[in-house]
Amino acid sequence: MKKINKLMTMVTVVGMGFGAAMAKDANSIVVDGSTTVGPVAKAFAEYYMGKHQDVNITVSESGSGNGAKSLINAACDVATMSRPLKNSEKKAAQDAGVLAIENVVALDGLAVIVHPSNSRDNLTIKQIRDIYTGKIVNWKELGGQDQKIVVISRDTNSGTYESFNTLVMKDEKLKSGAEYVGSGGAIRQRVLSTEAAIGYVGLAFTEGVKTLKVNGVTPTAETVIDKTYPIARPLYMYTNGRPKTGTALYDFVNLSKTEEGKKIVEDTGYVPVK
Repeated sequence: MKKINKLMTMVTVVGMGFGAAMAKDANSIVVDGSTTVGPVAKAFAEYYMGKHQDVNITVSESGSGNGAKSLINAACDVATMSRPLKNSEKKAAQDAGVLAIENVVALDGLAVIVHPSNSRDNLTIKQIRDIYTGKIVNWKELGGQDQKIVVISRDTNSGTYESFNTLVMKDEKLKSGAEYVGSGGAIRQRVLSTEAAIGYVGLAFTEGVKTLKVNGVTPTAETVIDKTYPIARPLYMYTNGRPKTGTALYDFVNLSKTEEGKKIVEDTGYVPVK
């Protein structure tokens, strides 16, 4: 996996709080939402502002759910999301007069990660679900060391959590005592510092940790594209209506369709849309 890009100094990044200010002119773009899509959004912003000195792009990472709220409340121009809009969000958008247009900017595999010292190389979907529901509590039950499993999850407002809940948990509840953290980077750091931990992250957040096969399949660009990796999902940018051709907003949202944009997506660790 390629290394996640460091924070770009040219991009104004709003913290984890919700409520970025809406852009007031055509040369100002406000982006809010997913921490998973954040690396792509920040890299796109750095690239685009490097080409267009008169354009200012701010990127906030408040979570997919808050990104949707921000778009509905006219607090951002682009909502980045690691899951599609829920029906309730679509209705809220409609009620607010917002026409939420979906743009797939990249593909991603949810990597299941453990500490590098962990002897496991592969888990099935059922085994992962049993760990997260609390049916399996010790690595020795899976042929590993006698260590109580430390279960790490994304926060419930996260699109990554929603994807994991749908694709792995099948809506079963996480065990009592599972730890919830606010970003893929936070999960990575927790797993890296905890020998008995397990977590799940986007492909851009796997540096330094051990990535497990799932159902015998390694998460790679190839297995995400051919859909053999079982925990894969698109990454989105949503706008209110279709941006007008020739505007900065149009160019920014459609950057993923260009050769430069595909290279940026690949460099951040995700899979370009073919």
